[in-house]
Amino acid sequence: MQKPSSQPTSTSGVLGRGTYSESLRIGAILRKETVGGILLVITAAAAIIWANSPAADSYFALRDFTFGYEPWHLELSLGAWAADGLLAIFFFLVGLELKREFVAGDLRSPAKAIVPVAAAVGGVIVPALVYVAINLASPDTLRGWAIPTATDIAFAVAVLAIVGSHLPAALRIFLLTLAVVDDLLAITIIAVFYSDDLSVTPLLLALIPLALYTVLAQKYRQFFHLKPAAAWFILLPIGFVVWALVHAGGIHATVAGVLLGFAVPVLHRKGTAGPDAGPGLAELFEHRVRPLSAGFAVPVFAFFSAGVTVGGWTGFVSAITDPVTLGIVLGLVAGKPIGIVGTTWLLTKLTRVNLDPALRWMDLVGVALLAGIGFTVSLLIADLSFTPDGSTNDHAKVGVLTASLLAALIASILLRARNRRYRAIEAEERVDADHDGIPDVYQEPGRESAETVTAPDPDADTPGNRPGTR
Repeated sequence: MQKPSSQPTSTSGVLGRGTYSESLRIGAILRKETVGGILLVITAAAAIIWANSPAADSYFALRDFTFGYEPWHLELSLGAWAADGLLAIFFFLVGLELKREFVAGDLRSPAKAIVPVAAAVGGVIVPALVYVAINLASPDTLRGWAIPTATDIAFAVAVLAIVGSHLPAALRIFLLTLAVVDDLLAITIIAVFYSDDLSVTPLLLALIPLALYTVLAQKYRQFFHLKPAAAWFILLPIGFVVWALVHAGGIHATVAGVLLGFAVPVLHRKGTAGPDAGPGLAELFEHRVRPLSAGFAVPVFAFFSAGVTVGGWTGFVSAITDPVTLGIVLGLVAGKPIGIVGTTWLLTKLTRVNLDPALRWMDLVGVALLAGIGFTVSLLIADLSFTPDGSTNDHAKVGVLTASLLAALIASILLRARNRRYRAIEAEERVDADHDGIPDVYQEPGRESAETVTAPDPDADTPGNRPGTR
């Protein structure tokens, strides 16, 4: 018999819990991102210290050291390899997560997707407008309008781990969904607005290996005799060719990572699901790529990108008063939460969707402030917006670092103030009075019965073993 709750536990509306399988999957992802987020903070701090030390010249010499094959447009500096190459690994995971969310996750339902997607869009538009308003009188700096639109989920999760927040499943799912949709919007912005000197021939040629990659990925069980591990060794070189051609074509190479992620199937094919099907290709790739991305690719990028010479207190004051810096700081710290919370509030007024009664608007504000931690993608867009060796680029990075720290600090204060309530919700979500392995709050009347039969593997590539390959 289900144990009654002392608080309303609505599962519909804004910040509803969603399904148990989705809660498990999101929790597993965020636990993996925590270590990467802490490494990200450490490497960024090391870069800032080194770049402002007496040995600063050696840092910039290392960052600007070039190698590669020039005829393929691949003679790049270490910093460029990190931004164009290593971040493509990160965006490959973004593509996988986006596809999983909209094909196998809770966001396959338009009714569940509309609020977080709309909130993410609001969280991109408002910061951009804030930046443009502050820099309107300076056309040369308007190119950086997209810098304050990004969210760094790894850094945000690291903040949660450090402050010890017992953030409820609903808030965690909402935060990750915001970040994933935000990444999609960011990569779209990069592809459309930050692609220069396009070369049609390499881009057309890239379609050939991309098509081959897609076919092999979709039919990997036939081609590789039900051994996904074999697919890894075949698809990786093909993916590199796609990346190299997209890079040569003038589109930022991280776009190739997203496209390759989209091509990987996230569900088992009909007839191969079940306990004997083995891991799916998306699961295999995620297990192998996520540690590489969170533990190496993103921290190394942060190390080469975050190293900016501040110039002491005088230099910091000069940077912080620059309209570029002000636009970024206000865009991330104020524009992000205003866009996210404002759009969500507007939806509650225009539709029948209401805030889950177990939570408060302050909770949404705290999550929206975490979304104001731009960092990784914001640093990338700063490098694409301004000349890397110019003072404007340095000031933009000071803005990104300052805004991310401010957003993290304010969010930590708000979320810690609510930790007692979060612990109560967390305890409620663990109650399993009928001992069937599924918490009782996920078995309330009206929830999907298919999601309450068994507790799925949070890392599985299909929460319900649905047929079909997508």
